Amino acid sequence: MKKAEIKIFFERLLKEFPNPKCELEFINPYTLMVSIILSAQATDKGVNKATAALYKQVQTPEQMLALGEDGLREYVKSLNYYNNKTRSIIRMTEVLLKDYKGQFPKDLEELQKLPGVGRKTANVFLNVAYGYPLIAVDTHVFRLANRLKIAPGQTPLEVEEKLKKVVPEEFKPIAQHLLVLFGRYICKATHPKCNVCPVRDLCPYSEKIL
Repeated sequence: MKKAEIKIFFERLLKEFPNPKCELEFINPYTLMVSIILSAQATDKGVNKATAALYKQVQTPEQMLALGEDGLREYVKSLNYYNNKTRSIIRMTEVLLKDYKGQFPKDLEELQKLPGVGRKTANVFLNVAYGYPLIAVDTHVFRLANRLKIAPGQTPLEVEEKLKKVVPEEFKPIAQHLLVLFGRYICKATHPKCNVCPVRDLCPYSEKIL
């Protein structure tokens, strides 16, 4: 996709999704981070269902440690890999309190020093919590970047670096949300809804399946 087409692409997505935002439900930066960690290999809907009861009891790092690993596990056992996620959240919380006085660092590299926080998680967190113009490459973003030839790459990092160069500056704070919503509801992994796609005329993929 050419530079001019990419701008048109995001303009149309914004018309399709005029209020793009993360669909995870959270109360504050701490609960946002917990939800992001829980969302790996899980749907936002599933995470929100699990955390609805959790966040009535836990909203701070101190409350999470008081709940403990066994207590947290009971709330999130409906999610994939809940044992690993539970351990990661408790360990992340311990380090957050010990080394950062309970406040998340606002630097991408520093944030990744927390247990359970990889590059994608850090990008999502800084974008959603503080509006940083970062684009996390999850399965939706990776698929769309390659399928639509916006920023083709073999790895998430390669795609991320290319997106930084081609996404117009005015769209960078919301590009992640627009791409995720587009991939989740229209340009799905299987059976994409090309018949209702707002960017079908720009897409090299639709010609292959129609």
